[in-house]
Amino acid sequence: MCRSKDGVASASVDVSKGREVLPTNVKPLHYHLTLEPNFEKFTYEGKVVIDLDVKDDTSSISLNSLEIDIHSTDISAGSKKITSTPKIAYNEDAQVSTITFDETIPAGSKAQLTHTFTGQLNDKMAGFYRSSFKHNGQTKYLATTQMEPTDARRAFPCFDEPALKAEYTITLIADHHLTCLSNMDQLSETDVESKMTGSKRKAVTFRRTPLMSTYLLALIVGELNHIETNDFRVPVRVFATPDKDIEHGRFSLELAARTLDFYEQTFDSRFPLPKMDMVAVPDFSAGAMENWGLVTYRVVDVLFDPKTSGASTKERIAEVVQHELAHQWFGNLVTMDFWEGLWLNEGFATWMSWYSCNKFYPEWKVWQGYVVDTLQGALSLDSLRSSHPIEVPVNRAEEINQIFDAISYSKGSCVLRMISKYLGEDIFMEGIRRYLKKHAYGNTKTEDLWAALSDASGKPVEKIMDVWTKNVGYPVVTVNEDTTSNTIKLKQNRFLRTADVKPEEDRTLFPVFLGLRTKEGVSDDLTLSEREQEFKVPDKDFFKLNTDHSGIYRTLYSPTRLEKLGQAAKQGLLSVEDRAGMIADTGALASSGYGKTSGILSLVKSFNDEPEFVVWSEILSRIASIRSSWVFESESTRDALKSFQLSLVSSKAHSKGWTFAPDEDHIQAQFKALLFRSAGLAGDEQIIKAAQDMFSKFKAGDRSAIHPNLRASVYAIALRHGGTEEYDTLFNEYLTAGDADERNSALRSLGRVTSDELIKRTLSLPLSDDVKGQDVYLPLGGLRNEAKGVEALWAWMTSNWEAIEKKCPPGLTMLSGVVQLCTSGFTSEEQLKEVQKWFEGKKTKGFDRALEQSADSVRAKSQWLARDRGDVEGWLRKEGFLGKERKL
Repeated sequence: MCRSKDGVASASVDVSKGREVLPTNVKPLHYHLTLEPNFEKFTYEGKVVIDLDVKDDTSSISLNSLEIDIHSTDISAGSKKITSTPKIAYNEDAQVSTITFDETIPAGSKAQLTHTFTGQLNDKMAGFYRSSFKHNGQTKYLATTQMEPTDARRAFPCFDEPALKAEYTITLIADHHLTCLSNMDQLSETDVESKMTGSKRKAVTFRRTPLMSTYLLALIVGELNHIETNDFRVPVRVFATPDKDIEHGRFSLELAARTLDFYEQTFDSRFPLPKMDMVAVPDFSAGAMENWGLVTYRVVDVLFDPKTSGASTKERIAEVVQHELAHQWFGNLVTMDFWEGLWLNEGFATWMSWYSCNKFYPEWKVWQGYVVDTLQGALSLDSLRSSHPIEVPVNRAEEINQIFDAISYSKGSCVLRMISKYLGEDIFMEGIRRYLKKHAYGNTKTEDLWAALSDASGKPVEKIMDVWTKNVGYPVVTVNEDTTSNTIKLKQNRFLRTADVKPEEDRTLFPVFLGLRTKEGVSDDLTLSEREQEFKVPDKDFFKLNTDHSGIYRTLYSPTRLEKLGQAAKQGLLSVEDRAGMIADTGALASSGYGKTSGILSLVKSFNDEPEFVVWSEILSRIASIRSSWVFESESTRDALKSFQLSLVSSKAHSKGWTFAPDEDHIQAQFKALLFRSAGLAGDEQIIKAAQDMFSKFKAGDRSAIHPNLRASVYAIALRHGGTEEYDTLFNEYLTAGDADERNSALRSLGRVTSDELIKRTLSLPLSDDVKGQDVYLPLGGLRNEAKGVEALWAWMTSNWEAIEKKCPPGLTMLSGVVQLCTSGFTSEEQLKEVQKWFEGKKTKGFDRALEQSADSVRAKSQWLARDRGDVEGWLRKEGFLGKERKL
């Protein structure tokens, strides 16, 4: 235990793990928390009474607080008052208040700590904060919470660590016309005299919660409408502010009731709370938050209007709702011991959302999309040197937000998908049921999950999976073929996008599940566990590793084998996942020097007759990756790459068309939208004309002229080929549209401009009052499609750094995103040096990992260009996309 200079217990260091934690001399048992918000001063008055179990003889109590003004402190033990005038020392860096008193409270006692305090109803979307909306021309506010990961301490003094579970009784004091919500159902409502207003207000007290972590507490006060269903065993409700059509919550409401029932049966575990509420919050930094019994969402991730939103939005909402409800068991009922176990929460909820979505909507074929979405997101980030293990050591509060990333979510879920395939889904689920039953209301480490899966399967799960969770990265598996026999020799090495793996970075040997596909079927029992091993294949005429791409690795084939696999794809021997995954692997390997970029260009060209949406999605993703890396190259080369894209998609887009039947197939709707957008932005004149016609009618007042599936594409094409008039139309749409999805589409599109004047207008938006803090990214992303946009982003960030820090505080996730958007578009070492020089001497705490990942990404592109600049130009010239007269 670390002590401060006066010998008082402060923030201690867990030596074995190097993390800062609170002293263990007392443990919270129950909080009675009363809060009363003031919407005029944007403050709130609070009182918290914490019942404590005294573990050691104690003359000090340390707990977390942040930006809270404590007025009074009382400590008692049993019926005896210990002190009402203790000494309080505050460690700002550790966010810890330490209360000291003369009398020692003996171990084994029960004590009580009472604070009265004032907090800020802040605009940082953290702790107990304010969110605004406009209704009937008036700006109105609600008070809401976001406690994860470490902002409960910003709402009230507390023991803000996930393992320090306690029970809570919440009382909210507010005007009578306001709705008050918390994790549990309402127990009572009484009138009280409010010192704040000098009049009567209501005090709403909620039923006592089960044992739960501080980060899952939720409190809401505001004007809200709701809809309700009793299709589940307990009431399920969706709430929204009165400026929204509450009926747009119907899809999420009905899905939630079905999902809760499905999860109860799947987990063999009853949802333990008396109700489930889901709330659309106007200002929200994440997508959603799984607060137990009171899930909060961005508006766009819970409200769905089929008249104004397309198929991809519906799928996104389904995935988010099912993700948050999976947390009600995995994360809330059973919680990680500390934040290095975040993946236990997020990885499982991600996997479970895809699993349940596939059960509910098999026609969506979400496991196909998983390969190009979740898996590629994980493999992309994990190919950087600055990546981190799934179980990443976390020492301080400001480090935690930075691991809410594609490793914890996507790679974590990929590991679970891999082990579920290895064990079999039924056995995997049995292990999950045992895990939840054994650890209900408790905290766990990763090894507890492995133990439950081992118990259910009889297999050494921990031995196999520890390698994947405790080590950074993943391998590339090189396939060498013995020409004299049916033998293949496989070798694994660490894969880095920068293609400069050092010997000390290549020591981990992963257990690689090979999933060998041949004409005879799939062999799931083959594992590459050494550096090099030989395996027999029944027939070398056709074989492929990593069936359906459930393994976490890239496969490097010889050009001859890759050509044969391309032929096998046309013969129907490869699944959709196999085809998409093979293109993804080939593209990633080419970009990192394991092959030539001309190879991936030839491969995708050979797939011009491919019939499946997911495969086309990956084809166009790989072309986009090349084009973004070549964004600062010569205009002739950039135009040639765009022409190649057009040649691939134009005829396909025309044959699919861009009209939609009322009962349009979910996947085909997205396929049409993808092709329309890709062809239009690549210069297809017929599609540009169609988009301009739709936009013209829309501008004239016909809101039905643009189908929701095409809206973002039409906006982007209209802006790309328009000017100030189109910009003004879309900016007005952003300001006035009643639907969040429509507003977001308009705001995103404003990054698609190319003129200096309009780029400047777009960059004036993120820091203006017109754009909420949660949406600062939206107008920025599109600017990265052009070299001048990339440069303008950097100039904007460096010129407005103080204002950006104010709107996106460093300790929260938003600043990391802005920094990455404004730095990762560069492609040269010279540009990277400029970025690094600018940040020299500046505090990067809270976004240092994002900055490092951006740097790695720029290095990778710079090296890719150095290797393959001539290769790409040669291929484009050979294929007729780059004229000989343009030779550089």
